[in-house]
Amino acid sequence: MNDSISSEKLNPKAQRLPQWMRRPIATDRNYPDVQKLLTSLQLNTVCASAKCPNRHECWNRGTATVMILGNTCTRNCRFCSVNTGTPEPVDPDEPARVAEAAKRLNLRHVVITSVTRDDLSDGGAQAFADTIHAVKSAMPEVTVEVLTPDFVKHLDIVLDAGPEVFNHNLETVKRLQAAVRPQASYETSLAVLRKASIRGGVQVKSGLMLGLGETDEELFQCLEDLYAAGVRLLTLGQYLAPTRGHHPVERFLSPEHFDKLAMQAREIGFSGVAAGPLVRSSYRADELAGHRNKAYDGNDCTA
Repeated sequence: MNDSISSEKLNPKAQRLPQWMRRPIATDRNYPDVQKLLTSLQLNTVCASAKCPNRHECWNRGTATVMILGNTCTRNCRFCSVNTGTPEPVDPDEPARVAEAAKRLNLRHVVITSVTRDDLSDGGAQAFADTIHAVKSAMPEVTVEVLTPDFVKHLDIVLDAGPEVFNHNLETVKRLQAAVRPQASYETSLAVLRKASIRGGVQVKSGLMLGLGETDEELFQCLEDLYAAGVRLLTLGQYLAPTRGHHPVERFLSPEHFDKLAMQAREIGFSGVAAGPLVRSSYRADELAGHRNKAYDGNDCTA
């Protein structure tokens, strides 16, 4: 990493958002219809539960990322705003409702994620498989992307269902894993991604949040590790603390910084890279899955 990137000023308190992190909030076009549909079908979304800054844009475009297996996670990651506690039992009718939502939204690329369910013997893998089957049965031409927890032992259950894209986020560099993801591990996440890539027949994707306190040298090593694990689709975005009780933002990276990181990632060999301050794992996921190999800049495009 060159010195111009590494020497970027740190902002330990990070009390004020830089201008490039600000975007207008509008609820027009399809937003009310999407909100009403999701409510009527009793579906959770990562858009709302994780307080995604892109929710208004995505819902205005008529898209949303469904979060299956309830709205309560069994883990307590320091970066995430999703509720933590004892989850409700698995809803056997949920896959059909997800398929109904995808059909009524006329989606061509469906992204399915979930809370982590350590209380389930398979971590929720069968629920992912059932949802993939339901969506593909309702919409045979659709492509499906899953963003799963780290249930490495049960991964084949999901892959057997035939998703086109398999995503598992590494989230941060190795040194910060224990502080940011205390119930997960760097090695386990890489094992999940490696197993999916060895299995073949699916594009393997992962993402990182930046600004948690990582150095660019640590980030570069992380990118090398992800590539060695078989990841070819990559998202890099700015971390935003949901509350003051979460892990603090240590620095805000500029759009130019993200552009340089995207260029370096492509030089490593990643075939699809989405990098920008507001990039998130699922935003415009269909574009990244189509290998639009570009840096997604600032407030214009996030993923």
